[in-house]
Amino acid sequence: MNWLWAIVVGIILGVIARAILPGKQDIPLWLTCIYGILGAIVGNAVAGWIGVRHTGGFDWIRHLLQLAGAIVIVALGTPLWQTIRHGGRRERA
Repeated sequence: MNWLWAIVVGIILGVIARAILPGKQDIPLWLTCIYGILGAIVGNAVAGWIGVRHTGGFDWIRHLLQLAGAIVIVALGTPLWQTIRHGGRRERA
């Protein structure tokens, strides 16, 4: 059941990250989910490093770090996806 939860959280974080970033992120939904999952993993790692991974109540800091990780990964991964998808050619807007 943990993998299903990771997919759901990945979709939510990925979609929120895409909504926060300016412009259009032309990536498929499955890649948005993967970027969201990776962002959650990065956010959890950072939360563990700074000592806020397990707190009492709702872990706002950990969730914000997960969202920040998803935003960074979507921002960096979208141009990479475009480069791979179009064979190094850039599309004009």
